[in-house]
Amino acid sequence: MNREPRFPVPNLTCSTGAFFARPPRDAFASIAEAGFPGVEVMVTRDPATQDGGSLRDLAGEHGLEIRAIHAPFLVMTRRVWGTDPIGKIYRSIELAEEAGAPLVVVHPPYRWQMAYRRWLDDRLPRLSEHTSVRVAVENMFPIRLRGRGGVGLHAKHLLEDLERFPHVVFDTSHAAVSRLDLIETYRRLKDRVAHVHLSNNAGRGWDSHLPVEEGILPIAEFLDVLAAEGFAGAVSLELDLRPYLEDTDRLRELLVRQREFCEARLALPA
Repeated sequence: MNREPRFPVPNLTCSTGAFFARPPRDAFASIAEAGFPGVEVMVTRDPATQDGGSLRDLAGEHGLEIRAIHAPFLVMTRRVWGTDPIGKIYRSIELAEEAGAPLVVVHPPYRWQMAYRRWLDDRLPRLSEHTSVRVAVENMFPIRLRGRGGVGLHAKHLLEDLERFPHVVFDTSHAAVSRLDLIETYRRLKDRVAHVHLSNNAGRGWDSHLPVEEGILPIAEFLDVLAAEGFAGAVSLELDLRPYLEDTDRLRELLVRQREFCEARLALPA
C-alpha cells in the first residue's frame, strides 16, 4: 500500500480513560511526555474532569489539544451528573464548549431507556443547529453469558442503527467483541465515523483494550486504510493500562511505542 502521507491526516490522541483512577493532571502529564499531540477526556467522578476552564488550562500547560469529551456513560460513572442520559449529553456539550473540544462521545441507549431512544431519533440530527460540538454515538457489543451466547443490553447498536446517526465513534475492541470485520465495518460506516477508539483485542469474547500490536485485530492494516482513504477525525488510543500504571518507565515506554506505531502507519508528518 502507498505509504506517502496525504492530507488531511488523522489527529492522534490518547484517552484519559486509561488513567481512570488518577487525577487528570497525572494523565495529561503522561500523555504529553509520551509525545501525543492530543487528549480525549473521560468525565469521571473527579470534579477536575468536569471543569472546562481547568481542563483547557491543563491542556495549554502540557501543549495538548483536547480533541473529545467522553460523556459519563460507563457503569462506574452512571450517577455523574444524574442518571438521565440526555442530561449528561447536554452537560457534556457545555463542558466541550468550555474546554474547546469539537466532539462528545456518548453510548447508545440501553433497551429500557425509551426517552433517550426517542431523543436520538428526533433531536440528535438537529443538534448542529444549536452547537458546533458534534455528538457521536459509539458502537457497543453484546454481553456474552456462559452457555447463552450474546445478550444485547443496548438498543440502536447494530450497524443499521449506527448508519442512522449523523456521527459515529468506531471502537475497534468493541467491534472485535461483536465479531465484526474491522475494515469492512469501517468502510460501511466511514461517511459517519468522526472519531476512532483504537486498541487491540484478545479475541476471547470480552472487551480487552490491548496495546495495538497485541491481539487478533489487523490494526496496522486498519490504520493504513484510514490514512489511504483520508480519514480526518481523531484516532484516540483507549487502552487498559492497569498493568503499567505503577511503573513510570514501563508506562512511558508503552505509550511511546503505541504513538510511534500509529504515526508510522498513519504517515503523520514530522
